[in-house]
Amino acid sequence: MNLSIRLPDALAVIAYLVTMLAIGFVSARRSATAEHYFVGHRDFPGWLVGLSMLGSIISSTTFLALPAAAYVLDWRQLTVNLMVPLVAIVAVVIFIPFYRRGGQTSAFEYLGERFGVVARVYGTLNFILLQLIRLAQVLFLMSLPMQFLTGVSLDWVILGAGVFVGLYTIAGGMETVVWADAVQAAIKVLGGVLCLAWVLHELPGGFAQVVEVGQAHGKFSLGSFDWDLTQRTFWTVAILGVMNWLNIYSAEQTIVQRYVAARSTWEARKATLLFSGIAVPVWTMFFFIGTSLFVFYRVSPDPAVAKLQADQVMPYFVLTHVPAGLAGVIIAAVLAAAMSAIDSGVNSIATVTVVDLLKPYLARGRSDRFYLQAARVATGVAIVVAMGGALFFSRLEKESMNDVSLIVFSVLGGAITGIYLIGFFTRRVDGVALNVALAFALALNLYLGLGSLKVLPEAWRIGVHSYWVGAVVNVVFMALAYGLSLLRRRAPRDLTGLTVWTMERRPDAAPKGPGA
Repeated sequence: MNLSIRLPDALAVIAYLVTMLAIGFVSARRSATAEHYFVGHRDFPGWLVGLSMLGSIISSTTFLALPAAAYVLDWRQLTVNLMVPLVAIVAVVIFIPFYRRGGQTSAFEYLGERFGVVARVYGTLNFILLQLIRLAQVLFLMSLPMQFLTGVSLDWVILGAGVFVGLYTIAGGMETVVWADAVQAAIKVLGGVLCLAWVLHELPGGFAQVVEVGQAHGKFSLGSFDWDLTQRTFWTVAILGVMNWLNIYSAEQTIVQRYVAARSTWEARKATLLFSGIAVPVWTMFFFIGTSLFVFYRVSPDPAVAKLQADQVMPYFVLTHVPAGLAGVIIAAVLAAAMSAIDSGVNSIATVTVVDLLKPYLARGRSDRFYLQAARVATGVAIVVAMGGALFFSRLEKESMNDVSLIVFSVLGGAITGIYLIGFFTRRVDGVALNVALAFALALNLYLGLGSLKVLPEAWRIGVHSYWVGAVVNVVFMALAYGLSLLRRRAPRDLTGLTVWTMERRPDAAPKGPGA
């Protein structure tokens, strides 16, 4: 389907792209060392870091897949994100002080200090794998409206978008990422507001009609409240949400880099609270957009919509109903949704590749210039792999990309969240107990994952929904690791600063505000 681009829309998109390039190349002059490339100058204010967190987390999955999920089903997948404020409190009280205490750059440096090389390398490789899959999903979702807009094949749109993001991210590093993501966050929220406003404007009954028709069709449901592990109930999704956000706030490198790039512990806490306070209403808005589109196409049927994938419905509406100029802002917001996630993701992959793999193990004792160049190469490689993954997703049959995201996190997430919780909250578990429990947990993860995806014969499967796999694996891992630690005598070890029971307050390098 080829919908011709209108000049005002093209100008809005071009203005956005030029702005991103300008930010990248201006920031490049300040990224002269590997340290600056990874965390800037560690002097970003809380409001800027908070907006950049919002920009990083609100990806194409939010902008396109959440409306698609609401359009096809209901609001039950919003439950995942309703867990954010709860977990944010834990992050502010516990996680941020841990990462601020010693000038760390990577989330996985902590695992090395607490448990040794196996935990650090496992955490790093697990993060890189999941991040590459996420970036591929984001890049694919961004390509859908661009294909509608230009008529260019999906493959070429994916390749072109990937190369563009690579240009400004490779150049500027973290300085670029923080400023670009903050600008992109504002554009994305504006784009969502404009889209929702126009859907309501096009409906004869406006907001009230969406509520009436949506309720009649159960579109606002958060799912069944039955305790059924085999179904996508409220509790299934809520537990997945807690595990998901514990993982993000404790072990997601894109977030940890922002903790340590903030000016002080107080500013990092402000950033986290700002993000958490804004994000839930924004996610709710995108679910409401999906429900509004469902109502709109029931009231005003369009035969073309029946032929579209769920992820294509919102772009189709924008390009067929929203006036020129306004549509361009929304299209720029879709681009921003993808680019902010991709630039953060590839920068974080480059960071952990250098900090957790090259510096300590694979290329020790090299010059700072070598590590800076290695980071730029790693950024480029991550972009290429993400483009390949996006091409794969373009050929994959699916309900919606948000559903794919939740399944991927649950099935491939392993025991990483459990490792951090064991590290933070226990003193008994050491590297030996953890390594044995981790081996068992990964085997269990493989078994449950293959079963939930129906790869194993039915007689071999356990009736656990794919959303539950990650939670089950982490609980079993933590119980086994702690149990093993009770059975063996361990050598005394100084854990000062490594658990919540042995925290040692260390001053930040930069000045702090109240409550630091």
